[in-house]
Amino acid sequence: MENTIFSEIKFWLMMLVSFVLPFGLYSMLMLKKAISQKTTLIFGFALVAIAGLDVIFLRLLAAAAKLTPSLADDTIFVSEVSLALYLVPAMFGGIGVNIISHVLIKHLDEANRQFKQDHENS
Repeated sequence: MENTIFSEIKFWLMMLVSFVLPFGLYSMLMLKKAISQKTTLIFGFALVAIAGLDVIFLRLLAAAAKLTPSLADDTIFVSEVSLALYLVPAMFGGIGVNIISHVLIKHLDEANRQFKQDHENS
């Protein structure tokens, strides 16, 4: 058992999944001039998946922090402060759901427009 949760690989994996991966995705998408609906949809689902992984990592870290002798772990992962850590996955999950909704609404608008056009000509 480690002296602190901050020296465990789970903590650094959470940091990678929580911050590096989403901002890397943002950067790649911002550099593109044109993005397909499929790519946008995949990006939205990726953000929702990242949010889910963040919650899993936070729960694992909170359980591991209870077992370490370090008080710094308890202050961050076991106390009320840990609620603030859940804002990051909530933000990414919310943005992901919003992106998915945007793509779906756009597709449905186009399908409705096509339906009206097909049935006006009949």
